[in-house]
Amino acid sequence: MAELLAVRGLRAGYGPAVVIDGIDLALAEGQSMAVLGRNGTGKTTLLNTIIGVTRHHGGTIALKGRDVTAFSPDRRAVSGIGWVPQERNVFRSLSVEENLTAVARPGLWTVARVFELFPRLAQRRTNLGNQLSGGEQQMLAIGRALILNPSLILLDEPTEGLAPIIIEELLAALARLTREEGLSALIVEQHAQKILAVTDRAIILDRGTIVHEGTSRALIDDPEPLERHLGVGSRTPHAA
Repeated sequence: MAELLAVRGLRAGYGPAVVIDGIDLALAEGQSMAVLGRNGTGKTTLLNTIIGVTRHHGGTIALKGRDVTAFSPDRRAVSGIGWVPQERNVFRSLSVEENLTAVARPGLWTVARVFELFPRLAQRRTNLGNQLSGGEQQMLAIGRALILNPSLILLDEPTEGLAPIIIEELLAALARLTREEGLSALIVEQHAQKILAVTDRAIILDRGTIVHEGTSRALIDDPEPLERHLGVGSRTPHAA
């Protein structure tokens, strides 16, 4: 598989503070990666740096072999990086369908395909963003990222604060995206074992550096690194 994302020696943070320091990772086309770690280890900062909203202190980010380190967030989005932030950022005064059509770009993912992935959204297509539950807003946030037709999608705590039944629906959708659709993804998630089941690879961050990297299957079979670095084998704390 061709390399999609290449991060080399990445150092970044907020203002003069360096939060992630010396990050190296690579993701092939069609691969997905879980980003795990305790509170304050730099998981969210890593995603924010890839989309371009932190202060760059060193290193490079390449997408499809093209250096995007100096690109603005908007230009990175156009280059193929989709983002689902913790805050979801749906348009609260627009309907579900308007939220999707307002940002749609030509490609495989259409409004109809998003509705097929998330039937709840189809049922609420005329509801405003502020009339949706937290889980429905998260589905809409993912749909808005998909309809931009990115080559890489970044998801920051997609199941945070949601009811168990909604978490299962979202994980099933993510499994389809990563396993069946072959969409490349970086996913920060607190439910370690559940997200490992739908990703190919995983990294664990500690103090802004990668302390473990390997296949998701290996971490499922031997959760010792999870227990050592996160303190638990089945569930990780909230994201940084």
